[in-house]
Amino acid sequence: MSEHQVEELADSVRTDPTPASFPLRTQKGELPIVDSILYADLLPAVPAFELSAGERHYREPFVGITESGTPRRGLYTLTDTGLRPTQAVAAAMTYLNALQPHERLIGQLPMDSPEWRLWTNAVPTWTPKGMRLERFNDERRALALRVIEASLSPEGYSSVRAAMRLNAALGELVDDYRDTLTEFNYWFTVFGEPDSGAPWGWQLMGHHLDLHCVFVDSQVVFAPVFIGAEPTVAVAGPHKGVRALDDETQRGLEFRRALTADQEQEFLLSATLLPEDLPAELAGPWNGRHVGGAGCDNLVLPPEGIKVSRLTKDQKDLLVDLLRVYLDRMPQVHAAAKLDQVVGHLDETHFVWRGGHDDVAPFYYRVHSPVLLVEYDNHPGVFLANEEAARFHVHTIVREPNGNDYAMNLLAQHYERHHGGRMAHHER
Repeated sequence: MSEHQVEELADSVRTDPTPASFPLRTQKGELPIVDSILYADLLPAVPAFELSAGERHYREPFVGITESGTPRRGLYTLTDTGLRPTQAVAAAMTYLNALQPHERLIGQLPMDSPEWRLWTNAVPTWTPKGMRLERFNDERRALALRVIEASLSPEGYSSVRAAMRLNAALGELVDDYRDTLTEFNYWFTVFGEPDSGAPWGWQLMGHHLDLHCVFVDSQVVFAPVFIGAEPTVAVAGPHKGVRALDDETQRGLEFRRALTADQEQEFLLSATLLPEDLPAELAGPWNGRHVGGAGCDNLVLPPEGIKVSRLTKDQKDLLVDLLRVYLDRMPQVHAAAKLDQVVGHLDETHFVWRGGHDDVAPFYYRVHSPVLLVEYDNHPGVFLANEEAARFHVHTIVREPNGNDYAMNLLAQHYERHHGGRMAHHER
């Protein structure tokens, strides 16, 4: 499929979204997925390798995403925000107390469990720990969802639920993998003891949705976060009209369109997302242009693109507006604190773009700050049949570089301050 054909297809979806707008596969069941497990040993070598990255790397010593292999010091500080997560704690304890003893053994893990770092935005190639929401009745599922809702902003929770519903809409659209592409096929895990006053958190993991929320005293770290959708709008069925990632798309375009032709030589890495215009490692259908996905906790990523210090004030304001979309998934106090931190390092931040910036062309962007990494990418079809990237398949990633994914940096400071650098016994 040519870039022109992909643009025509994307335009038809944008202007007249119907089930027929999306390219469907004539041969079904091409991926060895049964009941939410991907059997990687039955895949060709390249996709098997790429799709098992999280499983292969999660036990490596954690460093974090860095520019040179060594985290910068002094970027993250324990601070009293004045906001205690009382609602999230209450919701978590209500949920945990509703679990049967054998369920709690796998649904609540120690704070230092390596499972924090075991996730995938595809379909797991292992049997995950945590409780699968699909297996709950409505009442108990609502208790788990309440923990997530109490931890995030209304906008953040709405984004999460939209991604879950669009996963079900995808299963209905392709009429395949109906034991996997569902609204509640996600594993939820609580880490630590929420009512102990010690750090705790939770993970939600599944197709197109990976969330890691950690409470350290009165601070919240919401990273890594992966939210995606294929397609980004439900055009039929019980979830018709549900949409996701519109703001991430439109604010990105607004910022890109504010940049000038003279600046392109500094930030534009390729004018299309066609494989022939990309480095081989960024041209595949599984990870696309993303560099910070599952299994990439220790990525060494030198800054690329235009330095924000070289932008005009109006351009900087548009970039901050874009970043607010991602940060506002957290409650207001925590989002504002994180934004202040990002703005404090704004002139050290870099921006890159690949692809077009009209109303239909697929694109990729990355904002790389010392304290925030944001990636947005349009992908080719995985369950749909478009061979080239299209605007209706979106992946987004948010990370905290230099060692604070999963709140690792703040946790180390907490344990040093309160427990002599060691995790307290009751947290294990």
